Amino acid sequence: MAIVVVGNVFVDIKGFPDTKYIPAGRNSGWVEIVHGGVGRNVVEDIANVELRPRFVSMVDDTAQGEEVLRKLRNHKVDTRYVIPVPDGMGMWLAIFDSSGDLVSAISKRPVMDAMAQLLEEKGDEIFADADSIVVELDMDKEIIKQVFRYAEKYRKKVYAVVANMSIASQRRDFLQSIDCFVCNVQEAGILFVRDFSALTPEEMSRELSKCVVSARIPAMVVTMGSRGAVYADLAGGRGVYPARPVKVRDTTGAGDAFCAGVAIGLTYGKSMEEAIRVGTHLASSVITVSENVCPRFLPKELGLDIEVEEEL
Repeated sequence: MAIVVVGNVFVDIKGFPDTKYIPAGRNSGWVEIVHGGVGRNVVEDIANVELRPRFVSMVDDTAQGEEVLRKLRNHKVDTRYVIPVPDGMGMWLAIFDSSGDLVSAISKRPVMDAMAQLLEEKGDEIFADADSIVVELDMDKEIIKQVFRYAEKYRKKVYAVVANMSIASQRRDFLQSIDCFVCNVQEAGILFVRDFSALTPEEMSRELSKCVVSARIPAMVVTMGSRGAVYADLAGGRGVYPARPVKVRDTTGAGDAFCAGVAIGLTYGKSMEEAIRVGTHLASSVITVSENVCPRFLPKELGLDIEVEEEL
């Protein structure tokens, strides 16, 4: 059994200035190319807690696509349902300032027809024995429909994350079927057509509770960067969890690691606050480096009583 992650693979091209970033000028610095994509990041984060997640995705039918698969396999990700196809990966071009914050980005999404066909043909064997499902909510609508169909068929909990909230906000009807939705405060603003930027975490938790009840969303967690995270659910539960103070190098992938930690915690019996603690730990370990994923942890380091599969 395993957590099943359904999402995309991207190649991330990231530029960092040597000094203060000048938006309209020529900036000297350095450029890094890393494997990315929300789904790919989440599945590797889960694998780096010594779990063995199953990934449903696509890669390019090129040497670059094979390199993505090789790395995932090295991290003990089940890649049997990652299919090589032409134009199977997206691309993300991003510029960061000297503080490690994103200042500009352009993305190219992959063509997802092959993934929809894969789910149609092999959905039963993919999801029947899953521990839970993590899905990118902004993928093609047919893919999302199939994921929820199998989740309902096999009674699996679904945790959702987004890469593009402008697309995901058009899928509001699916949010009522998600066990927990994780996003950042800017994305929450897009979803609820509100400006939450000036709110304190405590104020945000109160407003989120009202929004969750009004929209009939079972549970949501919203990250607020250095101010921590807030959560709320339909039963009236809400709260604030502080961030861990660390030196920021690059914020890319922090939200994905946070989602992975929350999904791991909730999947394996933790309370919402305990799951957010796991997510916060993973996210804080990502932002100190330029990689998109967390380093390796043993489950017990994160307070998780999960047996690690022995290597063969």
